[in-house]
Amino acid sequence: FYFERILKAITSSKKPANAKTCTSIIDGLRAIYEEKVKAIELAFKFDSFYGPILTESDFTAKPSVLLLGQYSTGKTTFIKHLLNREYPGAHIGPEPTTDRFVVVMGGVEERRTPGNTLVVQTDKPFTGLTKFGTAFLSKFECAQCSNPLLDEVTLVDTPGVLSGEKQRIDRSYEFIQVCEWFASRCDVILLLFDPHKLDISDEFKAVIASLKGHDDKVRVVLNKSDQVDMQQLMRVYGALMWSLGKVFNTPEVCRVYVGSFNTEPISTAKNPYGEELFEAEQADLMKDLLEIPHRSCDRKVNEFVKRIRAAKIHCLILGHLKNKMPTMMGKQKAQDKMVANLEEEFYKVQQEHHLPVGDFPNVAKFRENLRSYDLSKIPKFDKKTMAKFDEILNTDIPTLLKRFDNPF
Repeated sequence: FYFERILKAITSSKKPANAKTCTSIIDGLRAIYEEKVKAIELAFKFDSFYGPILTESDFTAKPSVLLLGQYSTGKTTFIKHLLNREYPGAHIGPEPTTDRFVVVMGGVEERRTPGNTLVVQTDKPFTGLTKFGTAFLSKFECAQCSNPLLDEVTLVDTPGVLSGEKQRIDRSYEFIQVCEWFASRCDVILLLFDPHKLDISDEFKAVIASLKGHDDKVRVVLNKSDQVDMQQLMRVYGALMWSLGKVFNTPEVCRVYVGSFNTEPISTAKNPYGEELFEAEQADLMKDLLEIPHRSCDRKVNEFVKRIRAAKIHCLILGHLKNKMPTMMGKQKAQDKMVANLEEEFYKVQQEHHLPVGDFPNVAKFRENLRSYDLSKIPKFDKKTMAKFDEILNTDIPTLLKRFDNPF
């Protein structure tokens, strides 16, 4: 197959990553987090607003790829295309077949691990999914099989995003929040589209909106492109770009890979001139995916810095609200008033500390979380704590990278 030739050519030309350097940098980040950050996050309830407290497995986990798309856009077939085989429990068909989140990992023997078992294994980075409850965990599993690609990368297959009347039927768990959880931890997010299913449903729009802040990870794949002729493909591509521009609401254009990602040879029946284009696009995408392990260390540093910045702003906001609380009576009334005018409070914090507006959390989501906490019990955010964040960002991380001569 063409894919096999591309895989061999790319892997043979790559220089092996310096495992010692990567491990040392990651160990350094873990030490910084345990010694300086974790206690502050716990004190200011950061885990309830942003994400669970990081564990050792979060630092040591393999890089991962998240696949999202409406049903029958070829997500499971895409994984089969990458692995050159089906993973245990995979089912492919024209109907909505994958009804659960499946983490496809490398392993010596083929096995399937249920979600409830998976989240209690501390050596795997899925303990944070416990918060979504049993309803989700019954729709979550891990499939292990032996494959060279899975030795380097973990793949996450997802249920098809619903459209039409089906999306009005509520799932038994918070689908969008689960997608957001995986998106924040994955290295690459692939959005798969079918030329015959270009409509972006309300649920899919909400899923894409939850990817805000991870735009650099997103890649768009227009799959099954050999099923339309050249004129139709041109129109489909234009319509897809227009739809994505409205959903992402940014002036930048996403990279769209056009191809047919399955185990069958590219069909030339409808578009005899598209084979060369599809092969070139497939080669580009494969090259991008095969570089993921080599960028893993850099990605972990990037995500760690993002978390530290988010924690700093979170503490500044809660510290600002705490300072405005009365010392004796009327605490609940004062908190309710500040929560109602949270946009104004955000603006005051931004102006006082000269912070970028884009670094602030979503107001509606922050307000919803804040209602369940008593601000009077939150500790004061003093200059000493502020200095600790600045020291991490300005001294600790740069020194760590310089010390180990980060090659990424």
